[in-house]
Amino acid sequence: MAELHGISKASVQRIWHANGLKPHLVKTFKLSNDPKFISKLEDVVGLYMNPPENALVFCIDEKSQIQALDRTQPGLPLKKGRAGTMTHDYKRNGTTTLFAALDVLKGVVIGRCMPRHRHQEFLKFLRAIDKATPKHMDIHCIADNYATHKSRK
Repeated sequence: MAELHGISKASVQRIWHANGLKPHLVKTFKLSNDPKFISKLEDVVGLYMNPPENALVFCIDEKSQIQALDRTQPGLPLKKGRAGTMTHDYKRNGTTTLFAALDVLKGVVIGRCMPRHRHQEFLKFLRAIDKATPKHMDIHCIADNYATHKSRK
């Protein structure tokens, strides 16, 4: 490009930097082929932007296969001039799955760790959300299309 326009490479770099251009970076995206995508999108955004009265909107997701680790010895306490410490070795205690629901309006999270990542655990988590929510409030949950969320139960 520099040669084509008769300027130095450094000039091209300065122009790109001044305009926030990063031609070496590429972002990819995928368009949904769901024919109902637009109406679903409008429903989700509508719930976030204008939740119904007497309702809570939760954004739900999970993180599976979190390693449950313990250090072999306790770390030294923090003190002025010294960062916290921990041993380099650890004991493995298997894995866990974190289910979390974010109350979008309040910024409060309801979370539960469970040993497995199946629809049974997801249903148990939904019941925990129901218990933690005032009975007079409707609950709207927004989740992705993961198989765990699609059980008939």
